[in-house]
Amino acid sequence: MRVRVTTAALSLTAITALALPACSAHTTGSTADTASSARAGKPADTAPNAAPLSSAALERRLLDASDLGNGYLHKPERPAQHDDVTVVGCPALNELGGDAATGGSLAFPRRAKTAFAYTGGSDAEVTEELYSDHARKLSAGIGRIFDAMTGCPTYQVVAGGTAIDMASQKMAAPRRLGDEQWSQLLTFSTGGQHTVMKQTAVRDGDVLVIVSGAPALVDRHLGKALAKATATS
Repeated sequence: MRVRVTTAALSLTAITALALPACSAHTTGSTADTASSARAGKPADTAPNAAPLSSAALERRLLDASDLGNGYLHKPERPAQHDDVTVVGCPALNELGGDAATGGSLAFPRRAKTAFAYTGGSDAEVTEELYSDHARKLSAGIGRIFDAMTGCPTYQVVAGGTAIDMASQKMAAPRRLGDEQWSQLLTFSTGGQHTVMKQTAVRDGDVLVIVSGAPALVDRHLGKALAKATATS
């Protein structure tokens, strides 16, 4: 399967652009499968009458450098690079093709993103992504992606002619946070270099928070990211 995706950074957004591509803010997804909610034992939609937050509202709820403490520098978003991407050795990810790969049922149009470099650690970074939609759609969409990625212990992504060896490991997520949680540890290997990244997602009502980056930084800032993203004032 070959699709056009954004590979500006190797993060959940980049790898899973197969399932969550960029789309217009006016695009809406079709009704999604509720298997992930049922599996987690949570209601499919905790607030069916609540309107999802706009991208502008999500932008205001992102962490900033003052929230993180000393040693963090905001990273401006890189210009998008649209490369052909091939996933090798992971049928579950390939099955996310079709509508998902072309901006169909798993697209979350209301979103915001920020990234920071931590000067206290060599090449340490942390990225936060916020999405808002009805709870059942968030649950089914992110659950399907994490199931696919953690269901393949090893696979390969070929992006723009560069082969990236991937290893994924499902991690225990902090159950005390939000309504549903997902977490994984990813190892990227290319050119003899290895990068380990943790990704944890928490859904709280109609807001989904994803924090990615150096494992220690993810653990340190996940709680405050969720608190700010779901604040009522």
